Amino acid sequence: MVDAANNPPFLPDATAPGSLSDFDEGSVFRSLFVAYPDSLLLVDQSGSILLANPSAAALLGYAVDELVGLNVDVLVPDSIRPRHASYREAYGRAPRPRPMGTHMELVAKRKDGSEVMVEIALSPLQSHGLPFVVAAIRDIGAYPRVKQALQRARYSEHLAQLGRLAVDTRDLQVVLEHVPKIIATALQVEVAMVWLLDSNRLEFRVASGVGLVAGEEIGTRVANRPNTPPGFVFAHGRPVVVPDYRLEHRFAVPRGYLDAGLVSALAVPLSDRGRVIGMLSVRSKESKRFGDEEVRFLESLSSLLATSLQRVQTEEALNHAQRLESVGQLTGGIAHDFNNLLTVIQGNLQVLEELPALAQDSYAQQLLGAAIRASRRSAELTGKLLAFSRRQVLQPSAVDTHALLHSLADMLRRTLDQRIRIEIDTAPGCPPLVADPGQLESALLNIAINARDAMPEGGTLRFRTEVCGALPTALHGQRNDLHGDAFARFVAVSIADSGTGMSEEVKERAFEPFFTTKEAGRGTGLGLSTVYGFVNQSRGAVSIDSKVGQGTTVTLYLPQLEEAAATPIDEDELTDETIPPGLRVMLVEDDADVRKVVHTFLTTLGCEVFTAATAEQALSALDAGAGPFDLLLSDIALGAGMRGTRLATEVQQRFPQLAVLLMSGFSSELLDADREVPQSWELLRKPYTRSELARAMAKLLAGRA
Repeated sequence: MVDAANNPPFLPDATAPGSLSDFDEGSVFRSLFVAYPDSLLLVDQSGSILLANPSAAALLGYAVDELVGLNVDVLVPDSIRPRHASYREAYGRAPRPRPMGTHMELVAKRKDGSEVMVEIALSPLQSHGLPFVVAAIRDIGAYPRVKQALQRARYSEHLAQLGRLAVDTRDLQVVLEHVPKIIATALQVEVAMVWLLDSNRLEFRVASGVGLVAGEEIGTRVANRPNTPPGFVFAHGRPVVVPDYRLEHRFAVPRGYLDAGLVSALAVPLSDRGRVIGMLSVRSKESKRFGDEEVRFLESLSSLLATSLQRVQTEEALNHAQRLESVGQLTGGIAHDFNNLLTVIQGNLQVLEELPALAQDSYAQQLLGAAIRASRRSAELTGKLLAFSRRQVLQPSAVDTHALLHSLADMLRRTLDQRIRIEIDTAPGCPPLVADPGQLESALLNIAINARDAMPEGGTLRFRTEVCGALPTALHGQRNDLHGDAFARFVAVSIADSGTGMSEEVKERAFEPFFTTKEAGRGTGLGLSTVYGFVNQSRGAVSIDSKVGQGTTVTLYLPQLEEAAATPIDEDELTDETIPPGLRVMLVEDDADVRKVVHTFLTTLGCEVFTAATAEQALSALDAGAGPFDLLLSDIALGAGMRGTRLATEVQQRFPQLAVLLMSGFSSELLDADREVPQSWELLRKPYTRSELARAMAKLLAGRA
């Protein structure tokens, strides 16, 4: 037996061979200081570093002898150095131990100027008669959960970057050139490539790439056979991971890969409507470099790129049809794919943003914020395409043009060139008009930005409103559904500039989507086409009056508010998000990633959730006795099987008490459903946040109550 009180078992026996008594105590503690895995600094009262161990030198990018003699303030980022000096001075007056994990994460500055997130523990030695403090520094970026969360946030940010680029440009080559750069930056790999399959499906060619090895360049062709790297991916039709080229036996590894020191690889097929049309591949000099996170990222990026390819093919088909009508089909398909992807991206970003491990992590929050802003920008650009096709879901209400224009003018005065004078002329007693206020403001902003670009040396931008007894005859041809509306009363909102004006040829094409006279990179050509779609969907019309050198006037004709329709809206009802705890929800969604995000939203809202990938699965579960449920939340498009509207009808026939909430990334589907389904059903457009989902559910349940 060991007497733990007098001879603790964790201390060596002083009389045993090899005990501390056999060694110089100072050398033991110096060895401990050098060998300790955390970075250690011994600092005096003035902040000078007296000792540093090799871990500290490696973390901070210095040699050990370079750290000795430096003041610790050098290791603090410039932006917070004054605050740190004040903190160190206060700490010196009352030093106290500070263990790891009790304060927010800090940032240290390396020798090369880069920054690293750290935790710091402080151990004052005053109680031992020494006027020093030991600082233990730990790189928290190495923590597995934090590292994974930051990695996912970085991947989401790069996906949103590609989504924005794909919507902003109609030039497929620009997108193809950027994809490998985005992949290489996101995954931090040496080689990234896009392969496209020729129309004869016999060869792959290198469409773009970075870090290409000898024997591979843009345009290089490789046979589509199972013994070649791209042919093997084509044959299997799913992601392929190569842990180590030196051990690969499934296909022939080109000698150039091994000569370049490449060891591991990942490739995913590029598919268009279930048909492989190419491949994305990445290679690294590290073995076993690619895991599930990298596979998911590359698959998502592949889906975005495939959507861009679909868009180009659809644009070519526009040459055989009326441009203004055919683009609606294009935008519907793009919107569905993008909105599903954005639902996944935004949903996961929201979950990451709320993780306790990242709540105090300023760098992670910065990355998440950038990714969230990029995904919102992508959603806005998708919305522009929907606006032109007149397939967006509008929420019209009474709009006070006087208040709206003055608010918009205040913003423009702060953001436009100061040489542009802004004037407002609103007719006295001008009645409210009926339109979606957010979309109307966006339309006016689009026109104002075009006006700014037409006045590079400054000028006058004038907003004017007046009552219009009926729609001008010249504009009746814009719409084929006017009927009696042609003689309804309108409010005309005009925006005039003193800029360069338009030629007749440009004016004729001004509302065409993707048509722009701006230089590459300055515009998408969707501004005025968005305005055209919004105004027409709002049961109005738009005109352009312009001559070269004499400026341009764009006038929106929007219907007046009828007095009978002027019903006040209870804003509290619109913002209520209260959901009964334990609400039982059947979720039906065919996209696995979207299903996972929505499931997370529902569970965090306190719901009990049953999921199904198809309408048939949902009905089978109900027939088998699943439930009872309080609410059905279903996508409208559910693959090749039964649609969500049909599912909801079937379910309500069996369970009349069940509330129905339908969702879709196709705005046209929501519009059709709005005309066809019972008023008691609620409709929700993708992408949506958890709060928007909660509001839709609460509104639906409140209406049924």
